[in-house]
Amino acid sequence: MDSSAVDTFEAGRGRLASLAYRLLGSAADAEDAVQDTFLRWQSADRERIEAPEAWLTKVATNICLDRLRSARARHERTAGAWLPEPLLDGDPMLGPADAFEQRESVSLAVLTLVERLSPNERAVYVLREAFAYSHTEIAAILDITVAASQQHAHRARTRLADARRGTGGAADPAAARRVVEEFLVAATSGSTDRLVALLTDDVTAVSDGAGLSRRLLLHRTPERVASFVRAGFRSTPAKRRLAGGPTAMYLARVNGSPAVIAVAGGRVVGAVAFDVGDGKVSALYGIAAAHRLTRLDAAWRRHEPGVPVVDAR
Repeated sequence: MDSSAVDTFEAGRGRLASLAYRLLGSAADAEDAVQDTFLRWQSADRERIEAPEAWLTKVATNICLDRLRSARARHERTAGAWLPEPLLDGDPMLGPADAFEQRESVSLAVLTLVERLSPNERAVYVLREAFAYSHTEIAAILDITVAASQQHAHRARTRLADARRGTGGAADPAAARRVVEEFLVAATSGSTDRLVALLTDDVTAVSDGAGLSRRLLLHRTPERVASFVRAGFRSTPAKRRLAGGPTAMYLARVNGSPAVIAVAGGRVVGAVAFDVGDGKVSALYGIAAAHRLTRLDAAWRRHEPGVPVVDAR
């Protein structure tokens, strides 16, 4: 392959990775999809490709859809053990974040909710909301009609809006950080009443159980979520052994949302991301399975974390 063809691909690699991550919810799978796209670009008759960016977008999108439709993916995602892979803010794979729709499309809340969409609905939503493709362009990418693209977009927006109703909406980052700080103090102090007061009435908490459970752990109601959180943040000898040492906790932003990062021995061992609105926490996403933290851990090692809000214990 000549250098100009490689340069053309490399110029769009970041956009393709961001697209694939939004569709698959996994950085590792997104990287594999981008590599597969490169291999097809390498073997393509490039002289007949009039618009390389459009061609690469079409190929990458359809590789992702094939993965979503595979028997393995359907089993993993319907078995109740799937959560998105969290990324530290600033990771280029998060992609464009200029508009609210772009930021929301990569939040853990939306990445989790798009699991309820069909592959085509998901693709139309991502291409339209995050990358501002027209329905004419999307129809060409997916080999569907413009009317079908519009219908998929309407269904996706409706289903996501219904699922997001009551979550509190977007919060000012500084205000959200203060809520999470209060939450962390309450979670580590043993004050259940104080913790419950920071949760909405319809709060939910979902966790991958550090990969030890075959299904996600889901908790509802402020009292049950508070009990789950207190247990999760309580330091025990068994947890220290599992983590590889005492754990320190830092405030950060993950996928555009306030988060707590747990670090032991210089390694990220867990992340909890929050949906915050109107001064309260409406949802929590706890991720501690090692295979979901690989990229976050690598980014954290290059990051200046500052002072932990909870010292290693």
